[in-house]
Amino acid sequence: MAKITPFKGLRPTQELAAQVATLPYDVVNVAEAREFRKNPYNFYHVTRAEIDLPENIDVHGQEVYDKAKENLDQMIQNGILSQDTEPCYYIYELIMDGRSQTGLVCGSSIDDYNNGIIKKHEFTRPEKEKDRIDHITATGAQTGIVFIAYNDCESVDSIIEEWKKEHAPQYDFVAEDGIRHIFWVMDEYAKVAAITHNFGNDVPCTYIADGHHRAASAAKVCKEMQDNGYSVDGDESFNYFVTCIFPASQCKILDYNRVVKDLNGLTPEQLIESLQADFEVSVHGKDPFKPAQPRDFGMYLRGTWYKLTSKPGTYTTDPIGILDVTILSNNALDKILGIKDQRTDKRVDFVGGIRGMGALQHRVDSGDMEVAFSIYPVSIQQLFDIADSGNVMPPKSTWFEPKLRDGLVVYMI
Repeated sequence: MAKITPFKGLRPTQELAAQVATLPYDVVNVAEAREFRKNPYNFYHVTRAEIDLPENIDVHGQEVYDKAKENLDQMIQNGILSQDTEPCYYIYELIMDGRSQTGLVCGSSIDDYNNGIIKKHEFTRPEKEKDRIDHITATGAQTGIVFIAYNDCESVDSIIEEWKKEHAPQYDFVAEDGIRHIFWVMDEYAKVAAITHNFGNDVPCTYIADGHHRAASAAKVCKEMQDNGYSVDGDESFNYFVTCIFPASQCKILDYNRVVKDLNGLTPEQLIESLQADFEVSVHGKDPFKPAQPRDFGMYLRGTWYKLTSKPGTYTTDPIGILDVTILSNNALDKILGIKDQRTDKRVDFVGGIRGMGALQHRVDSGDMEVAFSIYPVSIQQLFDIADSGNVMPPKSTWFEPKLRDGLVVYMI
């Protein structure tokens, strides 16, 4: 069964929460983060501390991590952030386009992560792991929350919903992107104990939805501290990593689309002809084609949208083979356009569905890319099926929205 724990969160004051909160460090680049440099409350000063250093700085240099520690300490000294005195759970509701999802912010067991009770669906990259390892080690904190999903559990979900109804939130604000963030502090011992007990008895496993590198980094920091003799009873804070766990029924995965730099030596006419071996191809027109069902794809080429429908026999029914991202990869990107490894091939790029179909058209119309493909999104059940099978998703398969904000609660180790 999955093990979770409450913790003493480091949090902003009620008045400053909206100014502190930032998008996750890995969904913004340095230039975007630097736009917030003049705001002394903004949490990018901790998660992207390079914004406070010269522009030619090595973003993975030790001085960046030292600056993050300095900035975090300064925010504590200035009273921007303060730590709860007792272990709490935190309820975090996000509302986007009228759709609400509510998660529980908690510590999840690194033993569970290592033993497969917390299931994964992505490979991680060593250089990205090292970045967060160095950040955690320097700051003594996990500053980014890992997004985790679990099969709905009435004994847990009912306590969370009851708390929301009976207690006023600590934070409630609408961010600049229109997403509303509502945050409660669950600090009553009996309720905290009930959540811990029910989750440990009724939830057999959980699934990482977003944040594989943050989780992997926390696990490696934990091992290093255990190897160095810091662990006594296994319940020290570094034996957990900070997560927000959501019922699966509330999670929504958006499409994650592809744009390709060139046609692999083909003319547009030759590309369309080649595609017809595995797809039914029809002209859709000038308006974007956003697939409304599995095995339909959109293609934008030379100012025109096409509808592609995969033919029978072009896919398998195993958990990975049935995915639309796999079908497109096998029958178009690899077979025709020569893209063998989407993780490393610089000819392909990825556009999250949150950016809309217009972003695909812009990449092609600007001359940056030659062709774009829109894809029907993966379902949360497909993600669970792949994780349960011990396999990993194809690269850039899932885009979760809305994004959790960094800075609303920090997990100190």
